[in-house]
This record gives sequence, C-alpha cells and structure tokens, in this order.
Amino acid sequence: MATGQGVSRRSFLKRSALVGAAFQILPSHLVFGGPKAPSNIITRAVVGTGGMGMGHVTQYPQTLAVCDVDQKHLANAVKKAGGQVAGYGDWREVLERDDIDTIHVPTPPHWHALISLAAAQAGKDVYSEKPATHSIAEGKALVETIERYGTVYQVNTWGRQIGHFARKVVASGILGGPLKVHLNPDNCPSGFKIRQWSGKANLEVQKIPGELDYDLWLGPAPVKPYHAHRVHRSFRGYWDYDEGGFGDMGQHHVDPVQYAIGKDHTAPVSVETIAPPQHPDACGLWGTVFLTYADGTTMTIESWEWGEKTTKGKAWIEGPNGKLHRNGRLEPAHLAEEIKRYPDVPKLEKWEHAVRTRENVHGFKPNVHQAVRSAEILHLASIAIRVGRKLQFDPVKRLFVNDNEANRLADPPMRAPWNLA
Repeated sequence: MATGQGVSRRSFLKRSALVGAAFQILPSHLVFGGPKAPSNIITRAVVGTGGMGMGHVTQYPQTLAVCDVDQKHLANAVKKAGGQVAGYGDWREVLERDDIDTIHVPTPPHWHALISLAAAQAGKDVYSEKPATHSIAEGKALVETIERYGTVYQVNTWGRQIGHFARKVVASGILGGPLKVHLNPDNCPSGFKIRQWSGKANLEVQKIPGELDYDLWLGPAPVKPYHAHRVHRSFRGYWDYDEGGFGDMGQHHVDPVQYAIGKDHTAPVSVETIAPPQHPDACGLWGTVFLTYADGTTMTIESWEWGEKTTKGKAWIEGPNGKLHRNGRLEPAHLAEEIKRYPDVPKLEKWEHAVRTRENVHGFKPNVHQAVRSAEILHLASIAIRVGRKLQFDPVKRLFVNDNEANRLADPPMRAPWNLA
C-alpha cells in the first residue's frame, strides 16, 4: 500500500530497520498518519482458498486479492472478502501487484516452498501454512532465498506458546541431560491423523471437473490421472503432495519441542521407524519414529495407529533430574519452586510485529530457520518410513549419509517448468 510519498509501507519499514540503531521505529499509527489510514493496514493476498485457505481470507481492504485454481473456491473467497478484492486463477499474477505486502500460502504442501520463494523474490513477506516445505531440498533453498531478500517469513503452527515455559525449564538445566521427548496422543491431543489421511491405492480415473485447473493444481508434482480423493482435503494421503497425517499435523507438535529443547538451529542425526512397507503413491499407517540428536537427546513419536503402544502416559519432556508434562506440571514437585529463580526467556511476538519492525526471531510462529528445521523432522520420519531402515543424517549438509535412495526422496524431481533455482 503506497504512502503519501509513493513509497510502499513494506519498503519504508525495511529502510527504517536499517537505521534502527540510531532511531526507534515509531508506532505505525504515528508513522502512517492515523490508525485508519489505508497505509497502516498490512495488506495480503491469499493463495489457495480451500478449507484452510478460507481462514486466511479477511475483509477488504486487508485482503486485496485471492487466488485459487478451483473456480468454486475462488468465488467463495471473493464473496467473503467483499469490497474491491480481486480474484485470480494463477498465483504468478498476484505477485505482480505492488500494493500487496504479504502473501499467505495455504495451498497443498507441494506448493508451499515454490510460492514462498517467488513471493520473496517479488518483495513480499510470506505467511505460509504448515508444513513449511514438502522436501528437505526445498528447505535449503527456502532458507537461502528468505535470507537473501530480507523477507519476513513465518509458518502458521500452533505451539510455540506451549513451548515457551518449557524453553525456560530446559534452558535452566534443572531437568539435566540428555533429554527424552515423547510425542503421542497423550501429549498431542489432536493426534497425527495417520489413519484419517491415509491414501488409497489403485484409484479409478475420473473426469476432471470443469472448474478445476488440474494441471496448475499439480504444478511441480508428477502427472497422475485425476481422482477426487487426490485433491483438496484428502490430498494429504499421497506422497506427491504431502506426507499423510503426520505431514499435515506433525509440525504443530514438533515445532514447539524443537523450540523448547533448544534445537531450532539443527535437526536429528539419526532416524529409525517401526512401520509396515509403504505403497509408493499412497501414504499408509506407521507405528513409531525414533529420532536422536548429536548431543544424545532423543524424540520418540508414536501414532498408536499401528503396532504396540510404548509411550502411553510418559512425560512430554524428561531428563535424569525431572520431568515436564505438557500441561506445565513439573516432577519432582520441588522443581516448580526452583524454576522460579531462573530468568524468563524472551517473550513471543505476533506476526504483525515482525512485519512492521523486521524483528523476526522470537515469534509465536516459527521463522524460516525454525520452521524448516521442524519440517525436516517430518521429512526424516517419512523417508525412513518409506525406505524401511535406520538412516543417518547430516544437519549441516542437509543430506543423508551414504544413502542414495534416501537422498533421492529428500530432493525429488519437479515437473518442468517448476524448479528451485
């Protein structure tokens, strides 16, 4: 949105951030001439307006554009936003607009990284749905691009506020180490929806609906015959577009743990799973994922959808000296008093704060470094489930050690003309 001087709100804030050492950025209502001034609004375009996407669509003039490859979804989004909102069938046209500050990306996951990369290159800040990426290679490209363009990028996960107190507990050292993390339906009440978002094999070929641009919906994914179960909500059950229920829900539960245990900068070095053989196209059930970090910290993730239950009733995070439950209860009881002597960790800030100030380290939602690392856990788990063996991972190179098959899954080919370059 242009200011009176013809400078976009986002460009002005970037320049302000560069001189932040000399001047404190003024509250936006002082900078932009009043709380109702149009330039005080952080404008958005929403790309992908299906189930999750409609939650991102707000009233015009905050939402200036909506985009979807399904004309029915698009019509619903235009109606919800109202006013002079524009509707597009191709997200590339949205990025050409100078009056849009932020791009929201609630598309299927196989589009998250590519649209985020292009948005950053177009000078837009990015608010993506989870998971941040669909592959490990996408994460590497995303980090490099977001850094290069100075983009404010966050992913819409639930849990950093849950992990805030846990971060203080772990940082204090009162639990000792190495730590053990347990994720299961006890500690993750929403579960992982493993059975709900399993795919179906041998689907019959169906006619593509006239309102759907199926080729653009597929984008970088391989061409497969159309079936309704492969698109929209149930796309989550197919490796080409997501990683089953864990791909859908996992980052909500993994991201606060990464934050709490101080691993935002890294990823596990090994992964092993208990799971049956997987179909090459349709995501299936699995039982348990075991992850280990370089310092000996372990994370056990159990779906309870296949195999025996082993982590039921165990604490969320535990160490040799005590346990922390997801509700904040500490064991032994004296730790609840002991933790009060330690300083609080930095408070978490909202998305709007990051966009206005360009400060994007301590957010309620993870930034690109944090989000890519927590998404990597989803990819490590899924790849180990698919290959059926224990894998070693190098978090610096973002490569599996001496395993070509796993590395091919970490960097799957994209259908032309789409690529990460």
